[in-house]
Amino acid sequence: MKEDEWDVVIKPKDRMLSVDFGELWRYRDLTSLFVKRNIITQYKQTILGPLWFIIQPALTVAMYMVVFGGIAGIGTDGVPQPLFYLAGTAMWQYFADCLTKTSNTFVDNAGIFGKVYFPRLVMPVANVISNLLRFGIQLGFFVIVYVLYALFDPGCAAALNWFALLFPLLVVMMAGLSLGFGILISSMTTKYRDLQILFTFVVSLWMYATPIVYPLSLVKGKVIAGFNVDLLMHLNPVTPVIETFKYGFLSAGEFIGWGWLAYSFAFMVLLLGFGIVVFNRVQKSFMDTV
Repeated sequence: MKEDEWDVVIKPKDRMLSVDFGELWRYRDLTSLFVKRNIITQYKQTILGPLWFIIQPALTVAMYMVVFGGIAGIGTDGVPQPLFYLAGTAMWQYFADCLTKTSNTFVDNAGIFGKVYFPRLVMPVANVISNLLRFGIQLGFFVIVYVLYALFDPGCAAALNWFALLFPLLVVMMAGLSLGFGILISSMTTKYRDLQILFTFVVSLWMYATPIVYPLSLVKGKVIAGFNVDLLMHLNPVTPVIETFKYGFLSAGEFIGWGWLAYSFAFMVLLLGFGIVVFNRVQKSFMDTV
């Protein structure tokens, strides 16, 4: 039978830029199944289950309050420490979780990819979507603490402003950045496994290069070893997203500026586009190297 007589023909993409996004949409039911699988299997055999989504950030914030707020004496722009740390931790944890899981896409799912065909982008997209549950629970915990401060501490410096309306955009940007970086790293780890170990270390350091446990004002105008720390911090594409979130919900510090937010958005779009192109190229032959 000739090729043009088949109903469906599955073959590697001939061109590097040939990405079929329509195919990804047609497999949306499969994406939803992987989302459910990720959610169920993560805490299936745990006693506390989804409560870990609250326990983990609560313990993390308590540690930050002792180490950074107490011992190191680092300020929080006048905002109560629990609110300041919870805001940064919730956004960063979503980014880090999506990034880590997506970066192992080819290695972790080689068994499935080798048995049946479906758009490989389904896996990383499912990871980003399923992590929204954890992020939503942690955000709900943040709101509860926020309300408690509003009720029992009327003089609390934290206050909402209209920048909070940018929240949906900030989540999309965080998801896009994590997906872009993740699929790019996953494409490289198929051949160089050392990058998995290195990447885990880099993510840990990345958090401290982002204003999570300290305000951005702390590094304003600072130069260390000839490097403008303030500029480097702003060039971190995650910084504008987290700073805008903190400013919108807590009025912490100053608004980072529309220019830097636009920079982060443009960085996300370019990174995502480049990552998808590389991912599309690697998926044609990754089974030979995994």
